[in-house]
Amino acid sequence: MNTPQMPNPLLIPKSLPEFSQLQAEHIQPAIEAHIAANRRCIEEVLARGDFSWQGLVEPLAEADDRLSQAWSPVSHLNSVLSHPKWRQAHDACLPLLSEFSTWVGQHTQLCAAYQTLKDSPEFASLNAAQQKMLENTLRDFHLAGVDLAEAQKTQYAQIQSELSELTNQFANQVLDATQGWQHLLTKAEDLAGLPESALQAARERAQAKELEGYLLTLDFPSYHAVITYAQDRALRERIYQAYVTRASDQGPHAGQWDNSQVMERILALRTERTHLLGFETYADYSLATKMATSAQEVLDFLQDLAHKARPQALADKAQLAEFAAQEGVTDLQPWDLAYFSEKLRQREYDLSQEELRPWFPAADVIQGMFDLVGKIFGLRIEEDTTQDVWHTDVSFYWIYQGDSQQACAGFYLDPYAREHKRGGAWMDVCQVRRRTQAGEILKPIAYLVCNFNPPLANQPALLTHDEVTTLFHEFGHGLHHMLTQVEVAEVSGIHGVPWDAVELPSQFMENFCWQPEGLALIARHYQTGQALPTEKLDKLLAAKNFQSGMFLLRQIEFALFDLRLHAELGAASSTQIQALLDDIRQQWAVVPVVPYNRFQHGFTHIFAGGYAAGYYSYLWAEVLSADAFSAFEEEGILNPATGQRFLQCILQAGGSADPLDLFIAFRGRAPQVDAFLRHSGIQVA
Repeated sequence: MNTPQMPNPLLIPKSLPEFSQLQAEHIQPAIEAHIAANRRCIEEVLARGDFSWQGLVEPLAEADDRLSQAWSPVSHLNSVLSHPKWRQAHDACLPLLSEFSTWVGQHTQLCAAYQTLKDSPEFASLNAAQQKMLENTLRDFHLAGVDLAEAQKTQYAQIQSELSELTNQFANQVLDATQGWQHLLTKAEDLAGLPESALQAARERAQAKELEGYLLTLDFPSYHAVITYAQDRALRERIYQAYVTRASDQGPHAGQWDNSQVMERILALRTERTHLLGFETYADYSLATKMATSAQEVLDFLQDLAHKARPQALADKAQLAEFAAQEGVTDLQPWDLAYFSEKLRQREYDLSQEELRPWFPAADVIQGMFDLVGKIFGLRIEEDTTQDVWHTDVSFYWIYQGDSQQACAGFYLDPYAREHKRGGAWMDVCQVRRRTQAGEILKPIAYLVCNFNPPLANQPALLTHDEVTTLFHEFGHGLHHMLTQVEVAEVSGIHGVPWDAVELPSQFMENFCWQPEGLALIARHYQTGQALPTEKLDKLLAAKNFQSGMFLLRQIEFALFDLRLHAELGAASSTQIQALLDDIRQQWAVVPVVPYNRFQHGFTHIFAGGYAAGYYSYLWAEVLSADAFSAFEEEGILNPATGQRFLQCILQAGGSADPLDLFIAFRGRAPQVDAFLRHSGIQVA
């Protein structure tokens, strides 16, 4: 008797993924089937010759969406619940997807069909989002090499396929290196200085692995607790060395997951692709789709900020060095910075991040965040416990606008760190808002992911204020994706938004974490329900810009390294990469650096994410976000009229219009840098 074969859930269109039904063996057959179907769809559309919006764009959008809906949960689970079989199946699909993407991007007949629609009388009757989508699509055909000769197209395809595999390898090796280090201590005295919550978390990590004692890892909550609070300087140095040498030729696992050659090859391939397409540098290629018009414009922007921030950064460093010397450390080292900074913050403001945790229980912060966007944007957010999720930590929510009983969007929230989960915090797309051929509006669905300390045996998850701002940041990305009113997938939500504008809503939302009106909604003591006392609120706000000069200069250092790497070096050896970073640090950095630091080997933003020649976007968009938030400072922090204007001009518009035009529509003028400098605490003479 034959056992009936279960259907492949990745082949059956669903409004939301059935995570509990997904198996590694489902992945490659489903992706291959969707790619084959998409190829057939393209050839059928071209054969019909109806190059109208309805005849060309709509059927291809349906096919693209089916492939996206299949790949989205696969890619997502590879980040949040990775295991060898799943990773292997995921990685096997990357060259297939890269080959298909390149085939589409270089399809001359398909490009010509879109150009026919663009040149037709119908174009004038299309709405702004449809026109923007066509313009972007034609631009992207040319950036994908549609104009190349056949031999060059083959070369381009090979580059794309290898880059897809290498960027994934880079991220995997950072994750493996992070997970590959652990340090067991048997006595609590060895961790003197750590808060009780961090000690208990270390104890529970050890117990989970059936070990006795306290287990330290390089997952950020564990690393941060040690580097910030551990009195044992040698222990701080040990974990620091392990952290900054991950996936490199240095440190305790030197060479084991070394990204040196991976970086070199990625840069070489990016340069080769850049020259194939007729650009001088990868930075020029990258900026072709961004707000900034040239690498020189970005360099001038960053160096201007650096000149403004450096005097204050030097003063911050001098104050820290003086304080450390008073504490008996005259040779301040990188593993001392967070430790003495926290002690100095406590001396100056009588307040620590750890001390604030009891007022930020995760569940109350999340609900308070929902209440805040309810007041500003008229939203109602409700949990749906019936949805299938991938881990017990995960919750699903629906978003409703006004009094509507029909949800307009939804999202998954996965807040806590765990084994086999990539570090950091991010928002990703599960489903995009679009109108189907049948006239149905698909709801936008988002994944929101953080890596906070999970609940302990005797208390709920408690967040630091820094973690609260991280949550608000990712939720801002989510709102940008979920509140769009655009019905064309390619420019709906965050899609089609230039990379240096996409951080505007996320950084905008962070501002509410620093306002008394915002804190009143999110800060409640987990045991007493008491609001954050006035004296603690005052201290928190007073300490907002503590060491802001050093922090801003550090961000500028990252952005300058990324930009100059892609604008000046091109193809480079790991030695040249290190030399460039050393040069930038020598020119701008104010904090000590040790020779073995291999920050670049774990810089996933630019080697495995979308930020190559675009890391400056955080600072560029922060100018926009600070200026946008200043409208709320002028008109009322929780003013719903200002909120509706921001909702309509920024969040609902997605990528359907130029972001500068959208900003001006909201603010009534071009952006100004003043609010950013004021919010950052940078005093400019």
